[in-house]
Amino acid sequence: MKLAPLKKGEMPEPLPLRKLIGPSFILLGLGLGSGELILWPYLASNFGLGIMWAAVLGITFQFFLNMEIARYTLITGESVFVGLARKLARVAPAWFILSTLLPWIWPGIIAASATVLASFLRIKYVPFLPMGMLFLIGIILTLGPVLYKTQETLQKLVILVSVPFVFALTFFLASPTDWRVLAEGLVGKGRDYWFFPVGLPLATFLGAFAYAGAGGNLNLAQSLYVKAKGYGMGKFSGQITSILTGKKEKMTLEGTTFECTENNLANFKLWWQRMNIEHVIVFWGTGALTMLILGVLAYTTVYGNEGNEAGIGFVINEATFVANRAGMVMGKLFLLSVMVMLFFTQFSVFGSTSRIMAENLVIFSPQKFRIEKIPVFFYSFLWLQILAGMIIFGLGFTEPLTLVIISAVLNAFTMFVYSGLLLWLNLTSLDKRLRPGILRVGVITTTFLFYGFFCGFVIWQHA
Repeated sequence: MKLAPLKKGEMPEPLPLRKLIGPSFILLGLGLGSGELILWPYLASNFGLGIMWAAVLGITFQFFLNMEIARYTLITGESVFVGLARKLARVAPAWFILSTLLPWIWPGIIAASATVLASFLRIKYVPFLPMGMLFLIGIILTLGPVLYKTQETLQKLVILVSVPFVFALTFFLASPTDWRVLAEGLVGKGRDYWFFPVGLPLATFLGAFAYAGAGGNLNLAQSLYVKAKGYGMGKFSGQITSILTGKKEKMTLEGTTFECTENNLANFKLWWQRMNIEHVIVFWGTGALTMLILGVLAYTTVYGNEGNEAGIGFVINEATFVANRAGMVMGKLFLLSVMVMLFFTQFSVFGSTSRIMAENLVIFSPQKFRIEKIPVFFYSFLWLQILAGMIIFGLGFTEPLTLVIISAVLNAFTMFVYSGLLLWLNLTSLDKRLRPGILRVGVITTTFLFYGFFCGFVIWQHA
């Protein structure tokens, strides 16, 4: 494997803040169907709101991870995958292909969406239902002319419609006492416990923590979105277009960086400031608020009820409570909103994982796997995952929560690995004037140690 050295260019003028809105919506959407809609409400329905401090801490860790991922691409115009391959050769791309495919091959999110759809339609849940939904996702992604624009447009629509509806529903149903319990939960005080309730499954907690945001290698897709939007030095990269309906674009694997002149540094600092503002509002702020609101909704409607511990039965219980309190139509709308958000989370997961694996295949051997063929590799990985999901369903693995937890625990381990690699990359590859400061170094180091400790403990517990 031979990668060309970084070219030199000038840091483009920063875009206005309003034009930077986009990538964070995809990352936010990636977390909606895993942490926000399934794992954290599941924990809140069974253990109360005393664990919600961990949801905020988890998404805070991911905010800092995502910004360090964005930092490298903003400065170099290439993905962190290419950056790490410069240091670790073929080991890095091989790892990222495997650590993306194996955790995300478990189709728990679409299984949850199909379960909710079956309840909405009052039909029996059968494996053919999620199989059909997987096929539909493949068709939408295959026919979208430009991959990134397809993902961003649909994800924005889902978030801007569904999330406000769920917020309004929660504020209508929750009592002042529920909000007080949430406030206590943010500092770790639960009903008869502090921080960790008795009986909390550690693997489920670790999975929820990893999914407090996008989770796993999906966070690394932030690097690809910076390129796709042309932010900073990413302006010199191309986009993935549909092999059926899109126009071909010239794509580059290696990036373009800049000399640290006064003008370039000023432009970088302004890019960095605006991207932090965008990400803290859209990803961190909206993501944290969504997890808390959905936790309150689960607590208000079904906390302590029988059946919450069985799969995603708590969602169906929530819909029943909503229908009883706010009317049958609102109960149906709640189920419909949850189903749609779960569906498009799986949609974005496939778009991001396929993009990650396609790029790393090219990085693994640029001579054998030509960069011009990235769209072909993308759609090959996309349909490989869809086929694998159908096989898993066909083999009888259909319980959504179990599939989600398997995927989440595996993704927590990948986050432990790449958080350390990411910090090492930015501290050794970038000019001293562009490297993360002591605060960000401290947070990423804490993230690395936190995931390492809990992953080790879960492995020891189940050994």
